[in-house]
Amino acid sequence: MSAATVLEKPGAGAQLCLGGIATSLPPQCGGPVIDNWDWAAAPPHESANGVRWGAYVVIGLYDAAAQSFHLTRPVTTVETYDGPALTPRADAAFTTPCPPPAGGWRVVDPATATLAAQEAALSAAAKLPTYSGAWLDQSINPADPEKQPEAMNDPTRLILNIRVTRDAAATEAALRAIWGGPLCVIEGGRSEAELRGIQRELSTAPGMLGSFVDSVTSTVSMDVMYDDGALAADLDKRYGAGVVRVHSALQPYVP
Repeated sequence: MSAATVLEKPGAGAQLCLGGIATSLPPQCGGPVIDNWDWAAAPPHESANGVRWGAYVVIGLYDAAAQSFHLTRPVTTVETYDGPALTPRADAAFTTPCPPPAGGWRVVDPATATLAAQEAALSAAAKLPTYSGAWLDQSINPADPEKQPEAMNDPTRLILNIRVTRDAAATEAALRAIWGGPLCVIEGGRSEAELRGIQRELSTAPGMLGSFVDSVTSTVSMDVMYDDGALAADLDKRYGAGVVRVHSALQPYVP
């Protein structure tokens, strides 16, 4: 089963869009053909320029060899679906792993707590052979992101997080000469170069929908058409437990 967009363009069968969707009008996407799709039996849909589409929960049988999907239950919307829960993607949280310093997170040097200094620090970190990733934590910013979105860009109200594979203390000292705002430098994970190498190796994997290097978790996140757990187990053996996180677009339906 899957919660996905179903789209049909002129001259082609209805497709189950499990990868990226181009947000044009009409949208564009591709995926396995649903061999018994009936728009009349489905909840309301949209249409433009001869293309029909809608967002649904579909339950059926996937044939990897034929690249087709066969419905075995009536189609529903996400809002009306009341079956077994779909497993959500485990997105990383942009939090800071370092404990707050004495006195709390604060600016050390106002002269270098600027957007330019922040960019310079990120650039300097990315050039290190030990560089594993970087992210910004805005949790210390008291502004309301809905009412004051521009205030969320205040460099003095964020924590710059850098991960390196080793020598965190030396890295922090070097970055402190560039960046005067809150800073957290930790050790761990794989280098970004190594993770991107893994990502390239996986680019031709069967059923691959997409992948990206997750700087926060120091992993490669991989979307595939379907994995019953065998692919994830194989990648754990190949690269190490948890280095590649597999997200299956199609999930088992267990009533």
